[in-house]
Amino acid sequence: MDSFHPIGVFDSGFGGLTVLREIERLLPMYDFLYLGDNARAPYGNRSFESVHAYTLEAVQWLFGQGCHLIILACNTASAKALRTIQQDDLPRIAPDRRVLGVIRPVTERIGTLTASGHVGILGTAGTVESRSYVIEIEKYFPEVIVTQEACPMWVPLVENGEADREGADYFVKQHIDRLCNADPLIDAIVLGCTHYPLLERKIGTFLHRCITIVSQGAIVAESLGHYFARHTEIEGRCSRRGRRIFYTSEKAHIFERLAAVFYGREIKCREMRFS
Repeated sequence: MDSFHPIGVFDSGFGGLTVLREIERLLPMYDFLYLGDNARAPYGNRSFESVHAYTLEAVQWLFGQGCHLIILACNTASAKALRTIQQDDLPRIAPDRRVLGVIRPVTERIGTLTASGHVGILGTAGTVESRSYVIEIEKYFPEVIVTQEACPMWVPLVENGEADREGADYFVKQHIDRLCNADPLIDAIVLGCTHYPLLERKIGTFLHRCITIVSQGAIVAESLGHYFARHTEIEGRCSRRGRRIFYTSEKAHIFERLAAVFYGREIKCREMRFS
């Protein structure tokens, strides 16, 4: 296939690279186009209306680059914009294309990862405020008790290179303690932000009992593989030459400097600007 129809992967910044990394491990043959809206990040404290407007603009741009399928590798965008885009926008602007998120794949699995039936969610203020995890888990596992904790300092810690340093200890322990004290029966914790896998090791040091830490990337990758098996008409439109292209709405050199921390290797990035 000579035409370029990559799988689009969108995030408000860098975190979606942790999801892309896991998708690539499982599905390396496909072309991928990553877009980070770093110029308007973070999305976590923005209104539903703003997140929807920004995400829809990114989706339309990715469609214009040849994407037939887009993954919103951003919990805030998945929580605040995905449903409206799927139900209202796509039928109007691109009825034959698809946009998927990162919340549903996890909520479809979470009930199988807890023995106690008590689950914790760590996320940005926007994701927690949306209650998307609570609502989606209720659909699949109504018996599961969900407790949420917003961690507004964690994204800045990661992006400022503090994830493995002692300076992060106070802020990580603070939120872990709050979550576990709110429900001592929690035995599975979802990292509901794509930045948080970089804090996973530190999070583990503050868990005083056996608790499963659930990171999204591998689950989302596996879910995409299943989606392709069910929707061959979409899978067949995605080009397969193993190409990777990266865009940011910020300065490319800034993105490249931090991207390697999330992606695991150096990349070259292109700049774009929203109108």
